[in-house]
Amino acid sequence: MDPTDLQALLRALTQRGALIELGTLALCLALAWLVAWTARGRQPRPPGVWFGEHLVDGVLLPMLALGAVLAARWGLPAGGVVARPVLLQLAVPILASLLIIRLGVRVLQVGFPRSQLVRVAERTLSWVVWVGLVLWLTGVLPLVLEAMEGIHWKVGGSDISLRSLVEGALSSVVVMVLALWLSSAIETRLLSGTGEPGFGGNLSLRKIAANLTRALLLLVGLLLALSAAGIPLAALSVFGGALGVGIGFGLQKLASNYVSGFVILAERSLRIGDVVKVDNFEGRISDINTRFTVVRALNGRESIVPNELLITQRVENLSLSDPRVVLTSSVQVPYGTDLDALIPRLVAVVGAVPRVLAEPAPAVLLNSFAADGLDLTVSYWIGDPENGTGGVRSDVNRALLRELQTQHIDIPFPQRVVQVQAAPGAEAAAQLLQGQPAPVPSTPTAPPQPQPAPAAASPSPSPGVTS
Repeated sequence: MDPTDLQALLRALTQRGALIELGTLALCLALAWLVAWTARGRQPRPPGVWFGEHLVDGVLLPMLALGAVLAARWGLPAGGVVARPVLLQLAVPILASLLIIRLGVRVLQVGFPRSQLVRVAERTLSWVVWVGLVLWLTGVLPLVLEAMEGIHWKVGGSDISLRSLVEGALSSVVVMVLALWLSSAIETRLLSGTGEPGFGGNLSLRKIAANLTRALLLLVGLLLALSAAGIPLAALSVFGGALGVGIGFGLQKLASNYVSGFVILAERSLRIGDVVKVDNFEGRISDINTRFTVVRALNGRESIVPNELLITQRVENLSLSDPRVVLTSSVQVPYGTDLDALIPRLVAVVGAVPRVLAEPAPAVLLNSFAADGLDLTVSYWIGDPENGTGGVRSDVNRALLRELQTQHIDIPFPQRVVQVQAAPGAEAAAQLLQGQPAPVPSTPTAPPQPQPAPAAASPSPSPGVTS
């Protein structure tokens, strides 16, 4: 827009027809909001490109408003009260800029819902569009483009200017946004099959078709973006050869993960919704991407498993051919229990527990003869292992305990008989500890020893007698 046109627009704002334009613009905005609200309905819809989260942040509202303003601008009679529709003329580029921003932001959010760079891309796109609009309205944009045209350099055999480079980059962004939008719409359409999510018969085929469609559209969009930026496609042959060498060496694991992802989806060995155990992590497969698979445990933790790991290592699939799994609980009853009368009662109470399947029916088996009682193993089947096994096992154990209490059957606990042999002196030590005097042992009296007979005395000679 030239500066003279901007001055003419500013002068026209003071005319009487500006109020009519203001009312017409308000009517166009109200009509666009009413149509968008009617199209969305009273029921809230998931966030998408057209409606957004709160209707005003979607693409449909600015698109309808732009169409209504263009129709009103062309429908006003020339030479009437409104000689020149100033406000409507200003509203067209503003609404067009808002439409571009909303389209780019919503497509990036839908295409990359978990990327942290989306917020940066949103702000960058908003600043670029609004700055370009201000430069165009003030008449500075032609001067900037002319200055950028004077800056150029040679790349190979072609002459590239700064203006062509910027215009090519903007064209590339537009092409990539449109490719992402189209691929997201096709992927949503392919994955919106009927039936229970995760257990549809052709969900894996729809997923691989969605991945192939997105990859193909992104490839086509990338080629068109490079062509719009002025980069010859013939120069990509050298890049393709270098990329092949890089894949053969440095990117071997990455390429293997991508190929493994398509193999998993094609073979249907693992499906979205299956309960698996891989690398000591058990959970439900929530998504299968081209490079990795997301396994979500019941406690909310998610494991990012490379697809190559699912191909080269052993994976336990609890619901590959049949979602039913068997669980067991053990209980012990004392010897002498009438098992013929008890087992049918236990089967009945286990079968009445929610989530326990009636077919196959629960079973109670005599497992072993333990030291303290009879070991019984209770087996039962469930059909929803993705909801966890701890809750149903607890309900079964509680039902078994209640039935045993009703039948007045005690669960035996270990009992042992310990014999203590008193050591010498233990009785005296125990009495000393109790404060009693220790008994004095009586010493036995030795029997009398026989005394030796006295020796016979020899007769002394009488005096006076000589032999």
